[in-house]
Amino acid sequence: MMYHNPVLLKESVDGLAIKKDGVYVDVTFGGGGHSSEILKRLGSGGKLFAFDQDEDAQRNRLEDERFVLIGENFRYIAQFLKFYGIRKVDGILADFGVSSHQFDEAERGFSTRFDAMLDMRMSKRNALSANDVVNRYSYDDLRRVLFEYGDLRNANAMANTIIAAREREPIGTTKQLKEVLKGFLPEHKKHKILAQIYQAIRIEVNQEMTVIREFLEQVPELLNIGGRLSVISYHSLEDRLVKRFIRSGQFEGEPEKDFYGNVDVPLKKVGPLIVPKKEEITRNNRARSAKLRIAERI
Repeated sequence: MMYHNPVLLKESVDGLAIKKDGVYVDVTFGGGGHSSEILKRLGSGGKLFAFDQDEDAQRNRLEDERFVLIGENFRYIAQFLKFYGIRKVDGILADFGVSSHQFDEAERGFSTRFDAMLDMRMSKRNALSANDVVNRYSYDDLRRVLFEYGDLRNANAMANTIIAAREREPIGTTKQLKEVLKGFLPEHKKHKILAQIYQAIRIEVNQEMTVIREFLEQVPELLNIGGRLSVISYHSLEDRLVKRFIRSGQFEGEPEKDFYGNVDVPLKKVGPLIVPKKEEITRNNRARSAKLRIAERI
């Protein structure tokens, strides 16, 4: 729990409706909080697979013969489960948030609180870093990242400012980036805008939207009939993808209807949207934007 305080712990694991002898997957292992809770509810015949590409998180491996930790990005979920002989599972849990550890480790470059090298990689094996985005991206790509992933209305001007600054000297640290963009950071909104900038760059570095799409597209084939998907999102981009996929089985448009007007969708929503209670937000402020959606394979 010191590594990461899991959000909506009881609610998200309750949403899996765990069978004692079932097979489950936690695709965002982190500090192991959700995985530990799943294991508590599994019997001796149950099995839990977990994914985490972050080398730091992999050191939190749980010692339990029912548990397997796979040190890979969860975009490859079907491929690696197949390696272990698993083609169908009874439940999948995903928590798309950045872990407390990643925010608190200054050198990772995720937090606005510290000066660090521009990194923001979830895994050090990834080739693309925040430094590449800031120093090598074209104007069009920088503007796209800041606007689409940070919802920054002045993304055009920010992109121009970054390019002008990096032509004088490379922007190597988070402190330098803040200095370059200080004209866009009025004191009363400074922290909010910085968080949006960091979020945008982090999402691009880790291809987070693409990863979520690829993951969700594999879920229907992986889940047994009646199997559950429990997903925690933290910003509207993630939540929109999850909501649309649960509703229609796709990310854009509406599903095709048959001659009788029926639609064939693989998942059905289970219960309403769940958000943290005030008590949880008081204990863990990072939970304030969390949204939990649960779905069942039909």
